[in-house]
Amino acid sequence: MEQIYTIPVNEAFEASRDDRACGCPMCALYNKLEENELDAILGASMMEPDIRIKTNKEGFCKTHYDMMFTRKNRLGMALTLESHLDELISDLKGGALPLMGAKPQKRISELEASCYVCRRIDFNFKHMIETVVYLWDKDEEFVAKLKAQPYFCLPHYRALLECGEARLQKKRYTAFSKDCSEVVNKYLAELKDDISWFCKKFDYRYGDEPWYNSKDSVERAIKFLRSDLHPAEPPKNQKN
Repeated sequence: MEQIYTIPVNEAFEASRDDRACGCPMCALYNKLEENELDAILGASMMEPDIRIKTNKEGFCKTHYDMMFTRKNRLGMALTLESHLDELISDLKGGALPLMGAKPQKRISELEASCYVCRRIDFNFKHMIETVVYLWDKDEEFVAKLKAQPYFCLPHYRALLECGEARLQKKRYTAFSKDCSEVVNKYLAELKDDISWFCKKFDYRYGDEPWYNSKDSVERAIKFLRSDLHPAEPPKNQKN
């Protein structure tokens, strides 16, 4: 069952199935969406009037400002900021005058709560979660892929369960939640053992014992608990 909209989901699940280092497939899907949006906003979409209207209104969160800044198109970011700042000058003008009321406060609050990239990712990622549930329900081969995942991080495990509960009949949801929970609980038990062994390695009595799979257990625990999003990029040469 291969449709255009199912291809990214299948590819992410196959990659994580074949290489446990890929981690949570939902994190990989989120990061791919984020990469695409950042490429677009600093590239082809930058000069589109309808996109510029939206970025002027919504701005970007601190995370995505930082990620944009480390990318190679510094001029593209500056052009986006130029029109955004122009609009803010108009929106905030007169804010010191008592008769103007709370307009500047309201506008700033709206801006602090919005991000063009986050909104775009969230919209598309919601459909990817729905696609996972749909594929599990309709494609037996995908059921095997889901069961073979190394883990789902807790935030995405919750999102999958919520979507499954909303879209599947009760008996099907019970089976879906069981498949997902088996993946998560198996990894959670392994992770707990690795963390415990990591702690023991700082006890002199275990100094000569091997590390087994515990050396990166702290990093893996954080990714499991809070997702593995917004991968850091090494600084690139900036274009003037």
